[in-house]
Amino acid sequence: MDQANPFDTPTTAKLHRSEYLVGFAVTTGLIIAHAGEIRWGVAVALFLYIDLIGYLPGAIAYRRSPDKEISKVYYVLYNTMHSLVTQGAVAALWIWLIGPEWALLLLPWHLFGDRGLFGNFYKPFGMHFEPVPEPGYRELLGGLRGPLLARAVPQHGKKDKKDPKGRRPAVGANP
Repeated sequence: MDQANPFDTPTTAKLHRSEYLVGFAVTTGLIIAHAGEIRWGVAVALFLYIDLIGYLPGAIAYRRSPDKEISKVYYVLYNTMHSLVTQGAVAALWIWLIGPEWALLLLPWHLFGDRGLFGNFYKPFGMHFEPVPEPGYRELLGGLRGPLLARAVPQHGKKDKKDPKGRRPAVGANP
């Protein structure tokens, strides 16, 4: 994944998720270490409100829709509520108005868990609201596995195919 190709392969998706698992582990450790200082009613409310506003309305609409087409509003709600920027702003506002407290750890814990444990990131408008294998993505992966891997890693027992001047064939070229 880079600026020109904003997608993950299965391997880079696992690496991406692993970073969030680290955040999940750190926040879990802090929650355990400060369990006696957490106002649990507030913590549970902070954890749940993200999905009550950002996920459940879209999930219900998606399941009720016969063609699985739903309003973009549901995607915006999901992406807004599942944003570290949004939840960081909520935490900052909470600290300013009410004061700092350990219950706020449930905000990043929710997001890190969604991304690290379940692989749920932002929802693009052009895809289903719930995970469904997209044929175009499978074709993209097939194209990447073919020419790029063939060029980067010679197959066992076969010599690297180069032209007479010692250059490798271009990506997608049929040697």
